Amino acid sequence: MGKKVTVVGAGFYGSTTAQRLAEYDVFDTVVITDIIEGKPEGIALDLNQSRPVEGFETTVVGVTTGKNGEGYEQLEGSDVVVITAGLPRKPGMSRMDLLETNARIVRQVAENVAKYAPNAVVIVVSNPLDEMTALAQLATQFPKNRVLGQAGMLDTARFTNFVAEALSVPVASVRTLTLGSHGDTMVPVPSRSTVDGKPLRDVMPAEKIEELVVRTRNGGAEVVALLKTGSAYYAPSAAAARMARAVATDSGEVLPVCAWVDGEYGIAGVYLGVEAEIGREGVRRVVETPLDADETASLLAAAEAVRAKQGDISSM
Repeated sequence: MGKKVTVVGAGFYGSTTAQRLAEYDVFDTVVITDIIEGKPEGIALDLNQSRPVEGFETTVVGVTTGKNGEGYEQLEGSDVVVITAGLPRKPGMSRMDLLETNARIVRQVAENVAKYAPNAVVIVVSNPLDEMTALAQLATQFPKNRVLGQAGMLDTARFTNFVAEALSVPVASVRTLTLGSHGDTMVPVPSRSTVDGKPLRDVMPAEKIEELVVRTRNGGAEVVALLKTGSAYYAPSAAAARMARAVATDSGEVLPVCAWVDGEYGIAGVYLGVEAEIGREGVRRVVETPLDADETASLLAAAEAVRAKQGDISSM
C-alpha cells in the first residue's frame, strides 16, 4: 500500500506544503482539502499538470469539505495529516489573538482526522501553535507521540538565515537551534550554534547575537507587517513538509519540533519546542540537548508559560 499524506487547508501555507510534498515524490498520494468549494480541486488539477515538468509521479487529490464532516472520508489511509486550517495573523495581531477562532476549527478537523485516519501522525501548524498542538491531541485522543507541532524547524531556519546573512557566509555553514514556545517565550540557543564548526559566540559579538535572537523571536510578525495581508508560508511550508517526509520515510532525523515533554529537562506534562527523533510513529524520543544555565532557565520559563495556556484549551 502506497504512502498517503493529507494537508488540511488550501491557503498559501497548505497549498505550498502540498506542492513541496508532491515534488518530494515519496508519497503515492497527496490530498489537499478546504472548505471553499472547488479551491482544493483546482489546486490539485494545477499541481498534477506540473508533474511532467518537475518529473514527479505523486498524484494530488483535491477535496472540498463541509461543516458536517463531508469530504473528510478522503483522509482514509493517510500516514500523515498536516493541519494548516485556521485564520492567519494580520498586522498587529499576536498568535494568541487567534486562539478561540482557530481552536474551533482545529477541534473539528482533529475529530474528523480521528474518525477517518486513526493511524495517522498529525502535524499541527495552526496558530497559536503550542496550544493548537495540545488541542489536536485532546480532540483526536491519539497517543501524544503521534501529534506534534511545526515551530522549531521554522524558528531555527530563521535564526540560521539571519546569522548567515549577518556574517556573509553560506547558510549551509551555519547551525543554530531554537527551543521553547512558538511565540514570546521562544528560546534561541546560541550555545548550540556554530559557524563552520566554530561556536557562534566566538565569531559574533554578544550584542549582535542578542539582536538576531530578538529578530528570530519576532520573525513571523516581521513578515506579516511587510505582507500586510496574510502571513509567512514559504519557510513554514518547507519546515512542515520536511517533518512529514521524516515521518513517511521513517528517517530517524533529529528535528526541533513541538513535542510532548515528559521528564526531559526536568519538565513534564506539556507540549513544548524541543529536539526530537522523528520516525513512522511520530516522535520516537525527545532528545535532551545540553544547554547553558540561562538557556535552561528560559526553557523552564517557556514551559510554565505554555502550560498555563494549554490548560485553558481543553474546554474549547
